[in-house]
Amino acid sequence: MPGAVTPRRSIRRALGAALLFPAALAVVVAVFPIERRGRALALFFGITGALTALGPLLGGWLTTWTWRAIFWVNVPVAVVALILIALARISDRRRDEPLDVPGALMIVVGMGASVLGFQQASAWGWDSAATWACIAGGLALLYVFCRYELRIRHPLINLSVFRDRAFTVDALVLFFAMLAFVPVFFFASVYAQVSLSASPNQAALYLLYFFVGFAIASQWGGRILDKRGARPALKTGCLVGAIGFALWAGKLTDLSMHDQWPYAALAGAGIGFLLAPASTDAVNRAIDASYGEVTGITQTVRNYAASVGLAVFGTVLTHTMTDRVEDTLQARGIPPDTAHSVAGDVTQSITVQADTRTPTGDGPVATAMRDAMSSIRMDFAEANQWVFYGMAIALGIGFLCALRHPADRGPATAEGAREPSPVRH
Repeated sequence: MPGAVTPRRSIRRALGAALLFPAALAVVVAVFPIERRGRALALFFGITGALTALGPLLGGWLTTWTWRAIFWVNVPVAVVALILIALARISDRRRDEPLDVPGALMIVVGMGASVLGFQQASAWGWDSAATWACIAGGLALLYVFCRYELRIRHPLINLSVFRDRAFTVDALVLFFAMLAFVPVFFFASVYAQVSLSASPNQAALYLLYFFVGFAIASQWGGRILDKRGARPALKTGCLVGAIGFALWAGKLTDLSMHDQWPYAALAGAGIGFLLAPASTDAVNRAIDASYGEVTGITQTVRNYAASVGLAVFGTVLTHTMTDRVEDTLQARGIPPDTAHSVAGDVTQSITVQADTRTPTGDGPVATAMRDAMSSIRMDFAEANQWVFYGMAIALGIGFLCALRHPADRGPATAEGAREPSPVRH
């Protein structure tokens, strides 16, 4: 079909995004001195967070015209970006090395297989051999990848950076934080449309509560990093985020958008406190690797965690929602086998398409569904509580990791410390 989004086009867009963000982050790191890097990256993440908040709102408006507009709008943005890059005249010191193709294939297949296993667990079942074959096989391949990278001369990822305990803690905190940060966009948006009966634009406004807290706290987190080091910012962010997500989860069943804003903002503030400090401190600590290399590692950790979070929490939501809708239909006289089949279809339509249209028809199932729609909206809110409590637990684990972060500010902050080379190709 002309203009359709083919897998090849999607892959090209994904590759472009994968190249762009670590490079942009590395440029910011290279331009600012260590003592000002925390505030600079806080502003960087604050701007990207604000634009992420505007994305769903703009997307909802554009799709009322045509869904293709969400792709067209990137063209003028890319043109402006290219002009700004040319005007900036960014310095570039190359370090030519061969591409580690076997390593690249192993990490792609390993991460992809493990995420596929978590994602398909809702369809295949946790007792399925295919589920565990994907998860265990993917993780085993990632282990082989790590062993392989330690032996070759020009590895895809310089794993020696993980010998620094602070860098490892930074990566772990980013991993557990990203289990919540990216998935919350999807789950909160669908919850608003299903349980709160919000339009796509209203759902985007609902997400703004989260980003207000994120934007404000990200600036505080950068200042804390510059003045006191990363550990206080990481501990504060994880603790505030865990409390925020837990309180937000408790309010989901109130079915009131405006009553939830303090808790959504608190959850966003937690992520804002830690995102820039963890990313910046990771760069400051890894003085034997390039800026691009380190930002690439942290971005890989973040993206993998986001994928795992979407897959795992999506599976939790699907299972919980299906069980609750099945109980609701059986309570209205629908036979168990029919209730199970219909509950699966309802869950699929809601979680994938946010479709809560009242069923039509005169049969007993359609009648029971019309009578149960208000209960199904509550069922979805209760299922989302498990997801948001899971996000709170992820931030709680991140807090335990942050306690292991060294109290010192790292060798990269010392006078005369050797800094990494700006760019690696």
